[in-house]
Amino acid sequence: MARSNALAGHRPAGTQRAARGAQRERRESPANAMPELDRLIHERIRLGIVSALAANQSLSFNDLKKLLLTTDGNLSVHARKLEEAKYLVCEKYFEGRLPKTVYRLTTTGRQALERYLDQMETLIHSTRAR
Repeated sequence: MARSNALAGHRPAGTQRAARGAQRERRESPANAMPELDRLIHERIRLGIVSALAANQSLSFNDLKKLLLTTDGNLSVHARKLEEAKYLVCEKYFEGRLPKTVYRLTTTGRQALERYLDQMETLIHSTRAR
């Protein structure tokens, strides 16, 4: 037995198309567009490294490792990616007979972190506004 559109809770075909078009328009409109996050910084360990260095003039490898509760290998890989992007600089030297590695945030890295924080604030505000 066929039900009518009204009984089935359906809109007429033209109204459905218009509603889908309006939904698509809202999703694609610049006002509702989500900011494009810096994927390099967005990863947890890399965000931790950049944030810690933004709050300190420099930090040693061991200081970062303890602060972020991560392994040597994990920290090394993530720090290298940030170094390749010129977000931080790495200085290696010997203190007595012990090797020491110290990281500092570059101007490029600080600017990238500021952009990332601005993008996150925009995302937070747009989410709370809905």
